[in-house]
Amino acid sequence: QVQLVESGGGLVQAGGSLRLSCAASGIRISTYVVGWYRQAPGRQRELVASITRSGDMTNYAGSVKGRFTISRDNAMNTVYLQMNSLKPEDTAVYYCNAGLGQVGYWGKGTLVTVSS
Repeated sequence: QVQLVESGGGLVQAGGSLRLSCAASGIRISTYVVGWYRQAPGRQRELVASITRSGDMTNYAGSVKGRFTISRDNAMNTVYLQMNSLKPEDTAVYYCNAGLGQVGYWGKGTLVTVSS
């Protein structure tokens, strides 16, 4: 069974940091392009960061560029999102997605709340 499990969310003060993890089972994460998405209340889900299968290329939403870093440890079957200099606007449920061609998998999300 394929499963993606996000962890690392929580309540943090503005300016603080969190590291989110996306642990995969049932698939080899190295086979997949991985993206971190987030969805705030009343807003559409948006792509925050993505990383290629080998980790050689990354991309970020303009709102998080310079503050967030996506990385992957294929040996650990895990993808990370390091979130620094957090802002209240970053408050959202963060989701991990692994995609390959027409196949895609989603985790259930982890809540990040940034207080002012």
